[in-house]
Amino acid sequence: MQRFALLVLLVTALLLNGCAFINVAVTPQLQPLQERVLEGGGRAKLLVLDITGFISEKERAGNQLMAAKPSTVVQVKEALQKAEQDEDVAGVILRINSPGGTVTTSDIIYHELLTFRQRRKVPVAACITGIGTSGGYYVAAAADEISAHPTAITGSIGVIVLKLNVEGLLAKIGVSGQAIKSGAKKDIMSPLRTSTPEEQQIMQTIIDRLYQRFVEVVLARTGNRLDRKELETLADGRIYTAEQAQNLKMIDRIGYLDDAITIMKQKLGLDRARIISYYRPGGYRGTIYSAPPGDTGQVVNLININADSLELVPSAEFMYLWQQ
Repeated sequence: MQRFALLVLLVTALLLNGCAFINVAVTPQLQPLQERVLEGGGRAKLLVLDITGFISEKERAGNQLMAAKPSTVVQVKEALQKAEQDEDVAGVILRINSPGGTVTTSDIIYHELLTFRQRRKVPVAACITGIGTSGGYYVAAAADEISAHPTAITGSIGVIVLKLNVEGLLAKIGVSGQAIKSGAKKDIMSPLRTSTPEEQQIMQTIIDRLYQRFVEVVLARTGNRLDRKELETLADGRIYTAEQAQNLKMIDRIGYLDDAITIMKQKLGLDRARIISYYRPGGYRGTIYSAPPGDTGQVVNLININADSLELVPSAEFMYLWQQ
């Protein structure tokens, strides 16, 4: 109480002297990641790292009361850097609940996980809790093994690029588009006109190459038991239940997140371990099943409504994504 009274007197004196400058942040500032113990004890730590929602390199928007959230790739990179500096981190468990996302971001996260494993020499396990499809499965391929909850959905190996054609709609309201371009293919995915067969073939060639990269990533994963012909038969974009995926050798086991933790402790010869997560101040996680702070579920906006630029038509993006 005395401190508060002194603070009031100080502020009043400054205001009376006309030399007060008070800066108040309108929105909360992002804070560095901090560690929280979810359960267990002992010196060794097992990090539960979330790959949740649409995988993108774009920052998640904030508002007047909440700061913008870093993109998926930024959060994963920051968490891995923190884990790499902590000698007590004995293993990492990826908790995956994602339909996938952009090709590039999925590949960056996969690369970061591989290089982390190589530098730290600690096991990394992936556990698909709800949805682990397309880019979510791509990321899981960086782990030593993949498990899935009994009710999880996985698969959807493939590439998709979406284009809205609004030419007919604009014609009905008397609006037309015109592009001044340096080459015939410069507006190859323009929503203002129909793509030609040649342009569709150009896009298909790119998609085929990105698809083959996906196949190579799955074939290269630790513990893979599929040959190329088997995998290409399965990788037609369809989704699978956990039971189907196990029978088809796409995942290694069916089990819950706590099973993945128990198995990792057994492999490391640990009787005890602290199960930890990283969070930003202002968020709360009480158990291993708590949603990451700011997670609002599997919502994928394919139509980007940007109030600043009125960008009502999305730009074309190559995606490892299960189109729900």
